[in-house]
Order: sequence, then structure tokens, then C-alpha cells
Amino acid sequence: MALAVILALSLTAACRSSSSETVLRFWAMGREGEVVVDLVREFERAHPGIRVNVQQLPWTAAHEKLLTAFAGGTTPDICQLGNTWIPEFVALKALEPLDRYVATSSVVQAGDYFGGIWDTNRVDGSLYGVPWYVDTRLLFYQRDLLLRAGFSAPPRSWQEWKQMLDAVAKEGRADRHAILLPLNESEPLLALALQQDEPLLREGGRWGNFRSHGFRRALAFYLEMFQRGWAPLLSNAAVSNVWTAFGRGDFSFYVSGPWNIGELKRRLPPAQQDTWMTAPLPGPTGPGASTAGGSSLVVFRSSRHRTAAWQLVEFFSQPSVQRRFHALTGDLPPRRATWNDGALVDDVHARAFREQLERVKPAPRVPEWERIATEMRLVAERLVHGELSVDRAATELDARADRILEKRRWLLARRSE
Repeated sequence: MALAVILALSLTAACRSSSSETVLRFWAMGREGEVVVDLVREFERAHPGIRVNVQQLPWTAAHEKLLTAFAGGTTPDICQLGNTWIPEFVALKALEPLDRYVATSSVVQAGDYFGGIWDTNRVDGSLYGVPWYVDTRLLFYQRDLLLRAGFSAPPRSWQEWKQMLDAVAKEGRADRHAILLPLNESEPLLALALQQDEPLLREGGRWGNFRSHGFRRALAFYLEMFQRGWAPLLSNAAVSNVWTAFGRGDFSFYVSGPWNIGELKRRLPPAQQDTWMTAPLPGPTGPGASTAGGSSLVVFRSSRHRTAAWQLVEFFSQPSVQRRFHALTGDLPPRRATWNDGALVDDVHARAFREQLERVKPAPRVPEWERIATEMRLVAERLVHGELSVDRAATELDARADRILEKRRWLLARRSE
């Protein structure tokens, strides 16, 4: 009887403890979802009243699962969200605005974040996410091949880049190319387009603006690299091992992202580690802009634990935690303070990314952008295969974008009535 009483009291105490505990549901994608558990345990030790359940989602299924969860009222408290997805979930009124949280935070300091990355989280003047890690595109290049062609430094403008591409192409073997621009990737063309003064969409994202002078100039430069034989008409799938091909000099330039720093360090033999380097993207007349990609942390409006979820956002936003997160994933941190210490300072291949992040621009912040980017890639592929001229490609892309944006125009018109 005494033992039964003791057990009953213990169970009652356990139930009380459990009921007083806040449980956060955190959804994270890909590699980040695999490694974040160790950091979450540190957060829990510092916040004994909060427990975090991490659910790891594959990127291929994440978007559909999030939409299904929203429709069913089962969204998590906090989530990793690709920053190009944020406008879509803002349009659904699924995300909690974060301006008031940032205004009183001693951790999340807007001025310390790279401006272009921070802006990807602002829609219609309000903040809906805090950058977790960043992604952009720049040049990976073969230093020895440039030296052989007579250049001791990477290009800083389109004109210098053209000179180097032409010289490298003339120096190389017949089966080598000056640059790899995979036709199944839209990011290189998007980066060239973002370097222009004109926006890609006009009138508040209601219409395409691809017939603008700036986009046609970017499209013409992109086409020139194929017409002059500097870039092969290939997709990534046609290159059996892009790292080996780059290491042996099959191409001198490659426009890619930060994950390839780790890949090249792992995959190339020691003798080739000093042959490659990174550099910011050249622009039309000088150092150019590039894409502002990556993932952010968002709080869902339906969460009953928004204050606790914000505490987790603040924890991940600390420079010391961001450094550990970089060590676990290789993802680049979004705060300048995080770059001032640790392994990133000594990583010669990461320095160009640090410089490039000061010149990144967000893609148009409309829910339809990813569909428009797909059409941009498809039209560009027809362009380089000779099916369209630059002017016809720009006109075709405007027409496709305008069809995609038709519902947006209708909704905005009704809102203004």
C-alpha cells in the first residue's frame, strides 16, 4: 500500500511537470535537420521549461508537406523556410510578423545582417523571417589556367571577364571550355539580371519587366558565352563528375555556391588544392551583385508558443551558435559579426563569399517567383539553342510571367476596391 501511494504521488508530480513544460515543434530540412539536434539540446539546457521536438524533412517533400500542414491546421511552431518561399506563406497569412520581436531583442540586430539577405524576409514592409544561413553564387576559377593565359587576378567587370574567357579558350585544348554554365540552372542568369538597374517585375510585381534594357543586356551576355564557344551546351547531368572535371581543367570558371568549397576540398587530391580559388562575380562595369539565397527561421501564426519559438530564433541567431552551425554544415552565416572570428576568418576560399554578401539582391518577393524562374530557365535554353533571338526571348518571357501573375493582378485589384 505504501509503495502504491509513493508511485501515485510520483506519477502526479511527473504529470504536473509535463503539463508545465512548453513543447516546441521545429521543422528543419535536409542536412540542417540532421545536425541541429545537438544545438537544440544546448538550448533546452539553457531554457529548462522548454523542450524542442525536431522533425527533419527532405527538401523534395518539404514544400508540399508545409502546404498540407497549413491546410490541415497542423503547422509547426517554428520552421526553416527557404527565403523564396516566404512570400507564398505570407500571402496565405501563415507567418507571424516579427518586427515587434526584433524591436525588443538584444540578440537579433538587423544592422549586423547582410542587407540583401535581410531584405528577402521583408514583404510589403513587414519582417516575417530571420536569416539562418545564406547562399549566393560567385566564381570558382582555376588560377593556373588564368596565369597561363596571362592573368594574375580574377575579373572585376564583364569586359575583363570576356577577355579572360576568350584568352583561356584559345589556350586550352579543343575539348576544354572556358566556363561551365549548366542549362538546368537558372541562378547564373538570374545573378546577371540582378546586376541591372531595372527590376525584373514592374508595378509592384504585377507584370514582367524582361523586355527592359538591363535584362536584355544580361541575356545577350549570357548568350554570347555560348555563341563564342566559351560555354558548352550541357546540363549538370551531362558532366559525370563536375569536381573532377574542374580539377583537371575541363573548364576554367564555374558559377556556383558555397557548398562546393567543401566538395572541392574533399574531392580534389592535395596536389590540386592550390590550383583553384573563388572570386566575387564581375558586374557590367565593376564588381557585381549576385543572388540572395538561403534559409530563414519563421514562426507560424497558429503557434500557441510564439514567445518560446522566438527564444529559439534568438538562440540560433547568436554569432557563437552560428559559428558552430557553420562547422557542422558548411552553411554560411548571415551576420557580419559571425565572420569576424573562428574558422571563417582563415578560410581563403570563403573570403570572396564574405565580399559578395555585401552585394546580393533578393529575387522579386512574390509567391509566383519560383514558377517565373523556371520559365526563365526554359526560355534561356531555347535562346542558346538558337530557337529565339534576345528580343524574342525577352518578349516570350514577359508573356509567360504575365500569365503566371494574372491571379496576383486580380487579387490586388480587388484589394484596392
